[in-house]
Amino acid sequence: MIPRHIPEPNPNLYTEEEVSKLVHDFYAKARKDPSLGPIFEAHVIDWDAHFVQMTNFWSAQLRGTSRFRGAPMPKHIALPELNATLFQRWLQLFRETTLELGNPMLKQHADAVAAFIAERLWMGYQMSHFPQQQPVALNADNA
Repeated sequence: MIPRHIPEPNPNLYTEEEVSKLVHDFYAKARKDPSLGPIFEAHVIDWDAHFVQMTNFWSAQLRGTSRFRGAPMPKHIALPELNATLFQRWLQLFRETTLELGNPMLKQHADAVAAFIAERLWMGYQMSHFPQQQPVALNADNA
């Protein structure tokens, strides 16, 4: 079930190394994925900077650090031709990655945050690109 809000971060449950591994392992998968890979490769110019930004983002979400600076919504809205299937694939790869990390608390927390974020980004994308239509939920639980 998609949470109504992002779960509270807890710096005692996950290490920075686990957060970094999550980010690097996930993007290794996403970059190879036939549907997601071309999108990431077309829009991420500097992968080293992207890894830092994404590690900071996930560290903020999972551990409560304050290093992240950014606005994800406008960057995702600017991408052409996104659809629910792409967001669901992103969630599927993310959940595979969290499972492989072997920390059940990290998996539960990160997956809940990812579902919340995917749903919000998808809703924002629809409202921006199709303002005349009622947004449709992502159904992230089945991704």
